[in-house]
Amino acid sequence: MADELEVLPPEHDGSEDEGGGPVKSFLEHLEDLRWTLVKCAISLALGVLVALSASPTIVKILEWPLVLAQRVKTTDQPRVILTLGTNVLARMLATDFPVIGGPTNQDLFLKLAPIEVGTNLVLAVVPDTNPPAVAQYGMQVGLKTLGPAEPFTVAVKIALYGGTALAAPFILLFLGQFILPALHVHEKRFVYKAAGFGTFLFFLGVAFCYFLVLVVALSSTVTFSNWLGFAADEWRASEYIGFICWFMIGMGFAFQLPLVLLTLVKVGILDADRLSGLRMYWVVAGLTISAFITPDGNPLTMLLMFLPLHVLYEISVIIAKWWERTEAKAKALEDGAR
Repeated sequence: MADELEVLPPEHDGSEDEGGGPVKSFLEHLEDLRWTLVKCAISLALGVLVALSASPTIVKILEWPLVLAQRVKTTDQPRVILTLGTNVLARMLATDFPVIGGPTNQDLFLKLAPIEVGTNLVLAVVPDTNPPAVAQYGMQVGLKTLGPAEPFTVAVKIALYGGTALAAPFILLFLGQFILPALHVHEKRFVYKAAGFGTFLFFLGVAFCYFLVLVVALSSTVTFSNWLGFAADEWRASEYIGFICWFMIGMGFAFQLPLVLLTLVKVGILDADRLSGLRMYWVVAGLTISAFITPDGNPLTMLLMFLPLHVLYEISVIIAKWWERTEAKAKALEDGAR
């Protein structure tokens, strides 16, 4: 029996289940790393190609917050909107447009239409009883490519941002296949939970930014520009795409706050009492982070970003306290059993 045990290789002594994989030489690890990087590069290249081919669809998706923002009325004063077909030619305050007998508390819609005057056909301004939907928006902003090379710049940004987003799950999978075999079973369990929780928080932050924060940020940006006396009816497409993508990515990473705090609690660097004591410091740090992530520097947008982060901080404190109570109860039961 002793002879049989002696011929067993070291990797069969039960450590493989705890360690996660067989022992490899340094050159074998380098070979695995090389193939991991190759697969990651191929995934990124394919993601870029797919995003580039789907650029028109991605542009429409990124324009959707702007469409919602344009429906927000930026003033309570009645306006006069002049249209030609489905195009808005002008938006003016009713006080700046002398309309005899016009409404005083609602918007007035006018349109350019051909009418007959005697034997002549002239273009006149007439009331519009069925204005297009775009005329009822609070503002109208068009995305322009101001330059011969700007369309290529926009395409490159869409390809890089979109390709990275599409390839990210595969890149994480390949990196996990390379790293996880070196971890112990309990470490793998923690990594799985952290990865799932972090992914959920990231997409939660992106969705919160896409459906709420961006709408407020874009509409308030136009309002602020008008207040300064500048027109905000044309934006560079490349700047808009970069603004939207950076904003969503920044919000997604900012929502990783509970994952970072709870990891520090798990490793013993922080506890619930210390988190509660650092609350005032966190307020300053959170406002600073929000100001850094917010591309437009708008105080309203910064506050709108900070509020969910502070809620996540408070949730982290509650979870840390619950962990401490659970561990205290488990320890009391263990001591009582002894």
